[in-house]
Amino acid sequence: MTDPHVILLAFGLTLLAGLATGVGSILAFFTSTTNTKFLSWALGFSAGVMIYVSMVEIFFKAQDALVAAKGDMLGQWLTVAGFFGGMILIALIDKYIPSQGNPHNIKKVEDMNTSTSGNGDSALLKMGTFTALAIGIHNFPEGIATFTAAIQDPALGVAIAIAIAIHNIPEGIAVSVPIYYATGDKKKAFRLSFLSGLAEPVGAIIAFLFLMPFLSDMLFGIIFAAVAGIMVFISLDELLPAAKRYDETHKSIYGLMTGMAVMAISLLLFI
Repeated sequence: MTDPHVILLAFGLTLLAGLATGVGSILAFFTSTTNTKFLSWALGFSAGVMIYVSMVEIFFKAQDALVAAKGDMLGQWLTVAGFFGGMILIALIDKYIPSQGNPHNIKKVEDMNTSTSGNGDSALLKMGTFTALAIGIHNFPEGIATFTAAIQDPALGVAIAIAIAIHNIPEGIAVSVPIYYATGDKKKAFRLSFLSGLAEPVGAIIAFLFLMPFLSDMLFGIIFAAVAGIMVFISLDELLPAAKRYDETHKSIYGLMTGMAVMAISLLLFI
């Protein structure tokens, strides 16, 4: 039986990662410009952590579990199937999100000052609402990933939660900017941003209620393989393109390298 303290830690990490969307919303209200250099580096860092930990640690934990459950050949095939299954799942989520609400559409803090706020623009309000919904949908599997990783290995869960929290910050900005444009209501913009982040702990609750009771080597292996695929897809499809749109030189790549190095050292020292 899993230690209750580990379960509480897993829920706490998932909640903190989700609430980072609210941090992005607050930054949008209390800063006048976007620090593009830092944000580009931070998004690259997050991608580096996710890619490295997925390919070096999570994938092989999944493979070990599936090989133990189903034997060498079938276990390895199931690992690969789970990995690409995770990629396909998050790709389908992306495909069916309305384009005007896709969280990959980057917004900057200074966008708030390019037109009069509170102009009653229903299209902007719709876009902001769709963006909040889209981010919530994206955050749901991320919550399952963070929770499952923390249950298996708390140190690994911390690393994943930090990476996800970093990339949730610009998503909070993406929700706040159009809603504030349309309504002039900071509280409403913050509330929708905050709620979109709560999809992460909801994902953790679903994992706890419906996956934990049946957790076996087989199920754990499939989930972890899918988590690796989801995180690699998010990094390549969302984080790195977003980082490059903010980028001025090669700061996103320097962030990527730093994230990989930090994760590598963490794995050697602590995990």
